[in-house]
Amino acid sequence: MATNNKAPAGPVTTRWMELVVALALAVVGAIVIIDSHRVGIGWGDDGPRSGYFPNMIGWILTAAAVWIAGEALFRWKALAGKVFVTRDELKPVMAMFVPTVVYVALIAFLGIYVASAIYIATFMVWQGKYQWKATLAVSLGVPVAVFLLFEMWFLIPLPKGPVEQLLGF
Repeated sequence: MATNNKAPAGPVTTRWMELVVALALAVVGAIVIIDSHRVGIGWGDDGPRSGYFPNMIGWILTAAAVWIAGEALFRWKALAGKVFVTRDELKPVMAMFVPTVVYVALIAFLGIYVASAIYIATFMVWQGKYQWKATLAVSLGVPVAVFLLFEMWFLIPLPKGPVEQLLGF
């Protein structure tokens, strides 16, 4: 007769989550610093080089990571047993997170304008309970405004999909 000695997985505690966030920030900070050095962090004849300001941001991120980790370790006993998030608290977060991930994935296939219209309309109807008239006005108006602002005025192209190509944009 075999026995199962594994304890059931418990909730994630706040202290471990703070250390994970600190580690993630430290990794991002290190990547930014390393890449900033690759492109140059000094001053050129015409001003700061491309990596000057990103290098500062990398060091700020790294300092924030050290601060978060130090604070978590300093309060280690006080944070013992504190649950980071319960299942009920996680549900509304996931109700926002999952559609956002789908939106980002749709940008690759539909372009930013169509994906944004779908995303805005979905949230207005699903979360905001707006009527269709207001939903259509906002979900179509915002991508048009973004198109005018970025593509026409600032001349910054954003990702386009098959609909924009069909319309000749």
